[in-house]
Amino acid sequence: MTTTTRRTSEPARATRRDTASGDPLRQRAESPVTTYYVLLGTTGMLVVFGLVMVLSASTITSMEAGGSAYTDFRQQLVYAVAGLVIAAAASRVPVTWYRRAAWPVFGGAVLLQLLVFVPHIGVSVNGNRNWIKLGPLQMQPSEVLKIALVLVGALVLSRKRRLLSDLRHVLVPFLVPCVVLALGLVLRGGDLGTTLVLVAIVAALLYAAGVPGRFFVAAAAVASLAVLALVTSSGNRMGRIQAFLGGSCTSDAAASCYQSVHGLYALADGGWWGVGLGASKEKWSWLPEAKNDFIFAIIGEELGLPGTLVVLGLFGLLAWACYRLVVRSSDHFVRLASAGVMAWIMVQATINIGVVIGLLPVIGLPLPLVSSGGSALIMTLAALGMLLSFARAEPGARAMLAARPSLVRAGLSVLPSRRRR
Repeated sequence: MTTTTRRTSEPARATRRDTASGDPLRQRAESPVTTYYVLLGTTGMLVVFGLVMVLSASTITSMEAGGSAYTDFRQQLVYAVAGLVIAAAASRVPVTWYRRAAWPVFGGAVLLQLLVFVPHIGVSVNGNRNWIKLGPLQMQPSEVLKIALVLVGALVLSRKRRLLSDLRHVLVPFLVPCVVLALGLVLRGGDLGTTLVLVAIVAALLYAAGVPGRFFVAAAAVASLAVLALVTSSGNRMGRIQAFLGGSCTSDAAASCYQSVHGLYALADGGWWGVGLGASKEKWSWLPEAKNDFIFAIIGEELGLPGTLVVLGLFGLLAWACYRLVVRSSDHFVRLASAGVMAWIMVQATINIGVVIGLLPVIGLPLPLVSSGGSALIMTLAALGMLLSFARAEPGARAMLAARPSLVRAGLSVLPSRRRR
């Protein structure tokens, strides 16, 4: 009996050792604070990476404008600091306050978007009237509309989740008048790129809410006809489509395909390993919008394939954290809002990268958290701050975060303490 006991106990002990050795990784993956720290880490790394690349991509154009080589970088640094402060504040706002703020935020966003059409306040940039200027402050109201649609859609659809099989409850009041009003105002200013992102946000909200599939078939047909009409009615958009489909390209900077071609030149020059940080040739006024819409091309030129894969990997981690928040939350409002923010950032990043590598025509969307620009960066950080608040509200997360010492307290704990005698 002693021999038998030993034989049966050894496999049991081995199994327990295997299980114990795998437990720490499994526990970390299933920890309630995993979503919080992945969101926090990937957001911080993308912002820092973006600041480095904006500095590299903007030095030449900053000097050509008559300023210092660091002019654009300093401005972007101010935006990043402001955005991080707003994100930190947003991460501490309770979920109930986001529900209460949905309609006021949407109303304020619509009013700001209406200011675009007011003389001496609205500003046209690259043919699109989508900016406002109030003294030294210049902003893009459509960025506020993104988070406003996320909040209103999550609020309305979460309250109507048992009635969404009826098309009337899907349409009113979210699609009509909220979505129609928001899309109409942005399209009136000529910004088709932002309109596509808003449509993606709405589609994600409806899908996460469980709207029947037949509605998406009808909506896709209507959206396709609308996009076709918008493209064919604009000579600028038709030129971009024709250039994308293989139209002839000249050396003239006004040519429709000039930007796309030089973006591909940048990626080709970078090759596998890149030419080195700061050594880009295309940023010497060859590639328009090098620090904005085509910053991914500068990343590929200077940092090569590893640099581009790092960016893709960080966005993949960010998407995983958002998806984890969607599936783990028991609050329907949180699930819908998280899905909306996830669609916003991932679709915009996909479009931007697709344009740079030649898979899509030039649309004019920045790379979230990386490209230069104040309104886009600040509002994206505000949205991610909201997701951090949702992650803190996960069951067990708040208690675990409260039990861990703050960075200041952890830093002070390593200092030698003097004992009183």
